[in-house]
Formats: sequence, structure tokens, C-alpha cells
Amino acid sequence: MALPVPLPRAPLPSEGGSAFWYEHELGWATAAGPPVALLTGLRFDVLELPADAGAAVLRRIGAAGTGPVALAAGRMRLLVAAGGADELPGLLDWLEWGGVALDLTAVGAGGRMTAPEPPGRPRGPTEAAPGGSFCGVGGRRGAEQGAAVWLRPPEPGREVEPTLPALTHFGHGPGGSAGLGDRGGGVPDLVRLVDTAATECHRVRLLRGESTGTKSQPLAFS
Repeated sequence: MALPVPLPRAPLPSEGGSAFWYEHELGWATAAGPPVALLTGLRFDVLELPADAGAAVLRRIGAAGTGPVALAAGRMRLLVAAGGADELPGLLDWLEWGGVALDLTAVGAGGRMTAPEPPGRPRGPTEAAPGGSFCGVGGRRGAEQGAAVWLRPPEPGREVEPTLPALTHFGHGPGGSAGLGDRGGGVPDLVRLVDTAATECHRVRLLRGESTGTKSQPLAFS
């Protein structure tokens, strides 16, 4: 009688690899790669927007107004409290951005984001942000072209949840209430972050439209 052959087990994350670092240093769930991915909707959700708009957001609200921030392939990814992705459409409507094309999206439960290389590891050539300025905030450089890197990395040994933008007592959500699961107590304000991100996404879209229009518009005397 032939014995059933057991299915192969998923490989365990190798010690020293990216997945091992995220799972053992931060306690974050990962999905095997390549590339290794971080599962969203468990410890955090992600707001995603163009890198140039994201750089403006970081300048405006500072480090105290965001959690960890990553950059990949010209897109900035801002980690927010789990459930924040579900709040985004309602917040945009409440902030009167509903129906405006912003290129501002969110990834929540059931999603994933490419895991940036853990901080402190060797990096390749630098990646310049649109307009020639580096997206590396606070002097951080070394993003390989298209590779996912941390601009504001998470801290090992520290719970990430208290650093993530969420609905707070001061940032009331749609309907005038702070929303289910309001935490307050110095937590970065999700409403302020979303409003700032929408403003900068709209600004970038207008500037790109003006640039395209200028190049394609014929001269008056031609």
C-alpha cells in the first residue's frame, strides 16, 4: 500500500533575511517572495501616492505626523493604523475631495506591500525624486532604482501601532464623531494626513497638467 506523500512545507524565513527581520524583530507577517511582501490589514494599512506629492506631505506635517514611510518605484507608502484604508473614501468625501482624481490609494485587509530592505543594510545607487531632489527624508539616500526602501523606518523593539496615524479626538471623521476605535493620546491624526495628502496630490496633478499643456499648446503666432 502506497503511503501518501506529504505536501512540501513553505520554507521558513532564513536567519538574517528580510522576512526573518520583519517577523522576529518587528512581529510583522510576511509573504514569501521574491520579493518578500508585508501583509497589510493586520498591524497596519498603507496610503500610497506619487513620490513628489509624498515628499511635500512629509515636509508639511513633519515626522511627528506620520508613522513609518517607504518609497518604491516612484510611489510613497505611508503606514497608517489598521482599518485606515476603509476610512479613506469616507474621509475624502467628508473633506470635499470626493470625485476628484487624486492618485491617492490605500491598501488594507487582504493586501500586501513589497518589503523594503531592512534599515542599515548596504544600498545601491541613489534614486532622485521628481524635480531632481532626493526623496530621502532627513538625508537618507541610497534607494536602488525601483527598489523598495524605508525613508522613515520602523523601530525594532517598539510597537508600531502608537506611531500610526489614526482617527483621533481632534481629527473627527465623517459624521462629526471620532470614529470607532478612536485612540487619541498623541497618536498622529489620520484626518490631517489624508487632507494634506489629497491637497498635495491635487497640486502635483495640476502642475503636471500645466506642464503637459504648455508643451503641447501651439504658439499664438504660429
